[in-house]
Amino acid sequence: MAPKLGYLLPTREQIMEGKPDAASLLGLAARAEAEGFDSVWVGDSLLARPRHEPLTLLAGVAGRVPRVELGTAVLLPALRNPVLLAHQVATLDQVSEGRLILGVGFAADVANIRAEFAAAGVPFEKRIGRMMEGLRLCRALWTGQPVDWEGRWPVRQGVLAPTPYRAGGPPLWIGGNLPTSLERAGKFFDGWFPIAPAADAFGAGLVRVREIAKAAGRDPASIAGAMYLTIAMDEDAAKAKARLDSFLERYYLRAAAAIRAHQACYAGPASGVAAYLNGYARAGAGHLVIRFAGAHETHLTALAKVRASLGW
Repeated sequence: MAPKLGYLLPTREQIMEGKPDAASLLGLAARAEAEGFDSVWVGDSLLARPRHEPLTLLAGVAGRVPRVELGTAVLLPALRNPVLLAHQVATLDQVSEGRLILGVGFAADVANIRAEFAAAGVPFEKRIGRMMEGLRLCRALWTGQPVDWEGRWPVRQGVLAPTPYRAGGPPLWIGGNLPTSLERAGKFFDGWFPIAPAADAFGAGLVRVREIAKAAGRDPASIAGAMYLTIAMDEDAAKAKARLDSFLERYYLRAAAAIRAHQACYAGPASGVAAYLNGYARAGAGHLVIRFAGAHETHLTALAKVRASLGW
């Protein structure tokens, strides 16, 4: 089966360029839908990499584009009170009529993200436990039944309304490549959504995630496999690489080579990107979420043509 193709809105890039308006982002979402993309995604950060608040923006996207799925790539649940998060997500799922996918993560250990957690009053070292417990509480609240919860967030006979459009709430996807990350994905999540590795290693990781799911008594086929990829296209490969490196260095304030070592990236002509994407499809990826290194309108049209050439 051909993978779905997703598009990451440049929320961070727009802020970096001094363009905070949401209208242009909604326009890009509409353009992606018109070009045949299957989903539109947004990232998340408070202070480390400032950008539009993802759930609020996705509500706007939901009202603008009626067909595509909507997703977070990725949301940081540990920064949020899970009772409030459950309410926001349930409402967004209702607004989008069940089109939401909640991609989640626990954040990289770098100085500006540690500072972001401190500013939000969240202990960075406790972020994984907070995320896991918070998502369990969200799922309990999404049932619409009275919830009693003993833990970081005590709840007494709490009843959430509205519940999500889809019974049980939107699918939860998580990334990470460490053995513990694969364990979490297989045991507790609905999808595995990493930003690395290369296609062959992705395929092996997905097999492992599904083995873990089966051992935990879950249906391994129910675990989605997805990839987050950064792409710069140009028929001149050197220009494409220069654009990608410039984008990564401005975005992360680190050497591009260091970022490329930990994130799946492609720079080169359209003919090469077809083979690149097809490698992940053959490895089992059912959804490819693409972040473009600038020139979004041009890239959207070019990638739509690549997709057509692949027969997807």
